[in-house]
Amino acid sequence: MKVTIHRKGAISLAGAMLICLQLTGQTREVHGRLTAFRNFGVYNLEVKSKRAGDAVLTDSAGWFSLECESRDVILIRSKVFEPVTYRVNEGTDSIAINLVFIDNRKNRKVATGYGYLKSEDLSFAMNHLRQQNNDFCNYSSVYELIEGRFPGVDVDYRGINGSIYIRGRGSFGLNSSALTVVDGVITDGIGHISPCDIKSIDIIKDGMTAMYGSEGGNGVVVIETMRGLGDAGWQEQ
Repeated sequence: MKVTIHRKGAISLAGAMLICLQLTGQTREVHGRLTAFRNFGVYNLEVKSKRAGDAVLTDSAGWFSLECESRDVILIRSKVFEPVTYRVNEGTDSIAINLVFIDNRKNRKVATGYGYLKSEDLSFAMNHLRQQNNDFCNYSSVYELIEGRFPGVDVDYRGINGSIYIRGRGSFGLNSSALTVVDGVITDGIGHISPCDIKSIDIIKDGMTAMYGSEGGNGVVVIETMRGLGDAGWQEQ
């Protein structure tokens, strides 16, 4: 049996395959900066793109330019910082990542020895900026932080106002948002709390909410801040 392939169809098929191959291998530059303690550029640290296979070192201010494919993954691995896996998409042109320093005597020597951080900057940071050694700072708002860290939690927010749903949204007209507690104080709003000021976040549901009474029936979001800001008037009046 003879199979006939029309010339026009063959050209169209070949063209489509060529376009797919070009799109798959297409790369672009993504620009970014690595910092530590939100203040200091991290120098001489390797940044890699998983799919494109590019690898560069950050400059003296922490800046880098990296070749990435569409939907690539940027990898940052170091013994002195928490590892970072950052996903990029077609619209990502620039990124800023605050690295979390793993503090111990050996890592302080390695960080300054390899030139990642200046010794005077690291000493100042450990004495005055410990609260900024926090990967929560990578998020622009507390709601974005909760949404990113707790995939099963539904967050609805506009600006500084938002609602958090642990058990799903209720029927129309019924309030099913979670109770929020900041440093032991029940509050109606948390959007004005900076992610960098947060020490820990716990999501409480089921029987563990009994201590909060009926108000905790939809779950409870418990936030502890670095300086006990709840006692300083976070509670809405």
